[in-house]
Amino acid sequence: MSLSYTCGISDKPLLGITIGDMLDQTAAKYPDNEALVVKHQNIRYTYRQFQQKINECARAFIAIGIKKGDRVGVWAPNCAEWTIVQFATSKIGAIQVNINPSYRVHELEYALNQSGCVCIVTATQFKTSEYTEMLYELAPELKDVEPGALVSKKLPALKTVVRLHSTASPGMYSWADLLNKKERVSEVELAMIQQTLSADEPINIQYTSGTTGYPKGATLSHHNRLVRD
Repeated sequence: MSLSYTCGISDKPLLGITIGDMLDQTAAKYPDNEALVVKHQNIRYTYRQFQQKINECARAFIAIGIKKGDRVGVWAPNCAEWTIVQFATSKIGAIQVNINPSYRVHELEYALNQSGCVCIVTATQFKTSEYTEMLYELAPELKDVEPGALVSKKLPALKTVVRLHSTASPGMYSWADLLNKKERVSEVELAMIQQTLSADEPINIQYTSGTTGYPKGATLSHHNRLVRD
């Protein structure tokens, strides 16, 4: 067996570079232009600031053991951290798994196990869903372990939970706890890892709605995501 690969003619050719490299090129060209605006969080980042936040997150992921090919789930509504994680994972070769904010416990369990997530970055809640409590329901072992050391019966691949909150919760890193790990990894080390990546490598797993069965995970590469203006 071998991997399948096909391409065709397009009016807008795809760019044969990685998401991380494209970000760095854009930040170098337009450092003071606005890159990310999140009104409800009162956030406005220029490309220079955005690049810095992404690199810090990428270094922190490396520090906690996230490596190329690892799946990192994001379970949250729209927020700056969601976007930062997307670009940070792209710089280290990890694959972001986008988890529907409306998932119930059984759907979350399926997505995490089917994709093999080793880490999940999660909001605390969305509408009536209490994400923290739902994760404790799935993995009660979290309450008795140090962050990053989860061994769960129901979620065997999952090791690390990062909670998008200012305070930590048993078994989970807070967002600030995660970012504090960045000092263990240098910018040079991050750059060396980024240089090994290819545009044809996966960057995302997106799940279908699952209206006629279990949701299917569709894998996207850097190449899928970048088109020429």
